[in-house]
Formats: sequence, C-alpha cells, structure tokens
Amino acid sequence: MISFNPISKENIHAALDIYNWYVLNSTATFHLEAVPQEELERMVSVGHVKYQSFNIEFNNEVCGFCYLSQFRYKEAYDKSAEITLYLKQGVLGKGIGKTTLNYLEKIAKKNGINNLVAVITEGNSASVALFEKANYFKVGHLKNIGEKFGEALDVVSYQKEI
Repeated sequence: MISFNPISKENIHAALDIYNWYVLNSTATFHLEAVPQEELERMVSVGHVKYQSFNIEFNNEVCGFCYLSQFRYKEAYDKSAEITLYLKQGVLGKGIGKTTLNYLEKIAKKNGINNLVAVITEGNSASVALFEKANYFKVGHLKNIGEKFGEALDVVSYQKEI
C-alpha cells in the first residue's frame, strides 16, 4: 500500500537520507555535497500551503519523497509548479512513481496550479520514461548546463497541463 504524509521538520530525516544518497551517488541532482536538513526544508517548502511536500510510504516504510515547488519567483507563474520525486533504490517498478505523480497532480489542481514542469538530468531514463508515460511532453533541452563527477550534463524539461 502506498501512502503520503506531509513532510515536517520532525519527519524530514528519511527524505534527507534519500536525497543525500542521490547527491553523493548520482547525477539526478546538481548538489555536489550532502545538504543539511535546513537546506532540504527550504527546497521542499516545509509547511507551505500551496507548494506541498510528502514522504512516500510503501508498506508503512518511507521509500521516497515528493514535492511541488514554485516554478519561478514572479507572480505571473503562480499557476505553474515544478514537480519532483525521489525514490529509494530498489523500489522501482512497483507503481510508486505513477501513483505519486497522480497524487501530486490532484494536490496541484486543488491548489490552483494547472501547469507542472519536471526538470530531469538527461540520461535518467527511468524518470524520463515515468513522465512520458504520465503524458508529460518534452519542452526543453539545455546542453552542458551542469557538471558533476567531471562530466558535462544536459537537463531536459517535461511539462503537463492539468
């Protein structure tokens, strides 16, 4: 069973562990060093009414986290949000990603958001496949925009109007 619990300062530790694994071991995020709890709290907008964040639980164990964040810091973008999710290694292929996207889309709609944008490091084929299966369309490609582990990396953007 998959469930979602709002992230708070008291329960963010599992998300922090998951995120820092990605920081240290992957190109899924462009942070280069493990982030402190306060940084993750800012990233996921802990306690924000519109841009919400959740721990994802599978069989009563945190297996990931997800959040909606402000797309840009200008009022004209207030109907749009960035959508993000991270799952623990070993839980892929269980329908958690698809369920999470559906859940966040419902939260977004309820909060007056009608455009979602996913920003993905090129080469992250699991994320690209997940968003494409959920009817997100590729709308952007930034070449060599970041560098991690000595490698120049591209970023692709996927969008869905909900």
